[in-house]
Amino acid sequence: METKEALPTQKFIEIEEIKQDTIIMRNGGLRKILIVSGLNFDLKSEEEREMIIYSFQSFLNSLNFPVQIFIHSRKINIEEYLSKLATRQQEESMELLKNIIGEYQEFIRSFVGQNAIMEKTFFVVVPYDIIEVPKAGKNLVRNILGVFGKKPPTVEADLATNEKGFDQHLQQLNQRVDQVTNNLNQIGLRAVALNESEITELFYNLYNPESTEKKL
Repeated sequence: METKEALPTQKFIEIEEIKQDTIIMRNGGLRKILIVSGLNFDLKSEEEREMIIYSFQSFLNSLNFPVQIFIHSRKINIEEYLSKLATRQQEESMELLKNIIGEYQEFIRSFVGQNAIMEKTFFVVVPYDIIEVPKAGKNLVRNILGVFGKKPPTVEADLATNEKGFDQHLQQLNQRVDQVTNNLNQIGLRAVALNESEITELFYNLYNPESTEKKL
């Protein structure tokens, strides 16, 4: 019986390359990823909550292009933190403080055993897709499959990989990024575009969740 060789992860990712802090898709589309600060909605007054909701609605209504909002949840590994507490306990000369540190260790270990500590990071993906120029007498048909989904190659897709075409489309994408950033700032959310190394790290974490637990 023939066995199929495992395909590399790259075969399942629709990314051609990362250039100038921008993701270039295989179909020529461009993507920028913004990391967005969070806010504690529960601590806001009712009036502040209504203002935030209204501002967010206005933000969505102001867009004439799609965006993708996603949350990356990452488990935090506290073993190193517990190890530091154990060292601190051994170095402590006062018996009372030593006992307190030991009890605190056991509390943390017990709590984490029942409730995994997760770090949540918020992202907004801003896309720019090159529009195919339709032939005379034909309508333009496009499938909306999500900003990272598969789409048919376009006539102008190769423009994203040459310097002149790339710079032109990157300028359009940056205008969208500025619009999203400014609107989020009005809500009280700070948004910053990821650079090349941060994008690479993000995708590595997404595809290797078990090996990338964040150490506290």
